[in-house]
Amino acid sequence: MALYERLPSIDLPAGQSAFLWGPRKTGKSTLLRLRFPAAARFDLLDTRLMLELTRAPWRLREQARALDDAARAQPIVIDEVQKVPALLDEVHGLIESDGLRFVLCGSSVRKLKRGQANLLGGRAWRFALHPLAWPEVPDFDLLRAMNHGLVPAHYGAANHRRALAGYVDDYLKEEVFDEGLTRNVAAFARFFDALAFSHGELLNFASIGRDCGVDSKTVREYFQILVDTLLGVFVEPFARRRSRAIIGRAPKFYLFDVGVAGHLAGRRLVRAAGPEFGRALEHFVLMELLAYRSYRELDFPIRFWRTKSGLECDFVLGRDGTVAVEVKGTDNVRPRDLKGLTAYMDEHRPRLAIVVSNEPAPRRTAAGIWLLPWREFLERLWDDQIVE
Repeated sequence: MALYERLPSIDLPAGQSAFLWGPRKTGKSTLLRLRFPAAARFDLLDTRLMLELTRAPWRLREQARALDDAARAQPIVIDEVQKVPALLDEVHGLIESDGLRFVLCGSSVRKLKRGQANLLGGRAWRFALHPLAWPEVPDFDLLRAMNHGLVPAHYGAANHRRALAGYVDDYLKEEVFDEGLTRNVAAFARFFDALAFSHGELLNFASIGRDCGVDSKTVREYFQILVDTLLGVFVEPFARRRSRAIIGRAPKFYLFDVGVAGHLAGRRLVRAAGPEFGRALEHFVLMELLAYRSYRELDFPIRFWRTKSGLECDFVLGRDGTVAVEVKGTDNVRPRDLKGLTAYMDEHRPRLAIVVSNEPAPRRTAAGIWLLPWREFLERLWDDQIVE
């Protein structure tokens, strides 16, 4: 598997601990081995160690205190910490009494929250690791990213369909079930089938519930499970002021990886054109925005804007919606493709309005809309030219 140079640096000053969260197989353990090669490690994917520390969490304190001075000077890495929530009390004690540092790595905060685990009360900074972002991938191939996804092991896989199928079956489904996050296995399995059709669309919880045989409250909980296990995000609607013409309640939901979403939907892209490509490009652009926001340690909301008549702007950035981004999977953006963005501009006067597409070169309309090839958009984004 190729080794990618990841963007998060995780620079910790003396006395500072950290959480590193991210979906399974995004490369958290590899990143921490490279960043802290001399660190002592407790890998809770090791079943024997996990069971030992579940039965006797205090053994972590004993083993940490037995480390030599060189190891104690490094952060102690605990991988998949959510598997033994009680360890966080021991970590807290070691930080306070012994001055040790920790990097606590995990793929789910849900189990910790449900168990009322000690989240260290601000003593640990929070970092996140996303699937591969555009600047991290040499010779980036857009169609490969959309078909394979950007989980590191999947992007370069020779048999990406088998890799994605295994990930969905062994992690997205079984891991959620095994952690006891849902009791109705059959309904949750049907929910995954419904997810393929509702992904990236306005969510109608009642309608999805009818398809799954559960009520709308349960469907909301299913989506929240995916959010808490870092497998997806809600994108909320933007509405600066109340208006009957604007959709202001129903969110959209996107999975954490464009390849996983494509696998669930049975999508196979052979060329960079058509409605399926457009939906995948929209998802990909959102993932880049999320990674950029995280790695630059920024705090701008990412929302969408839509009227009840169907006019829409895919992504609205900033608290006041000062940047508007529309995504079109075409190499020839026409005036009719700009209706939603133009309507948003008329109402909210954004500082910057952009259409991301597959066009060959940048251009700008008389109304001030930038039409950017997707690669140009990403160059400007990661060069800090889009978000102020």
